[in-house]
Amino acid sequence: MITAEVSLYPQKTTNASQIINNSLETLTKFNLDSNVGPVSTRLQGADEEVWNGIKILFEQAKNQSEVNMVVTVSNSAE
Repeated sequence: MITAEVSLYPQKTTNASQIINNSLETLTKFNLDSNVGPVSTRLQGADEEVWNGIKILFEQAKNQSEVNMVVTVSNSAE
């Protein structure tokens, strides 16, 4: 099991919140525990599910805007 702290930063858009929300909706396809915060989202689950979740978040966001994404991944127990 791993944990990822993910932050999406859409660029050159006035719809940043909508892009982030649309991207977060894609996480329902995965078996992940998620906690959406004001600046980042914490994902926790099986390794493959977390990596796939990170990928789909980025893919969904980049289809709507230029985007920067910051990810911190950990396998330590918290």
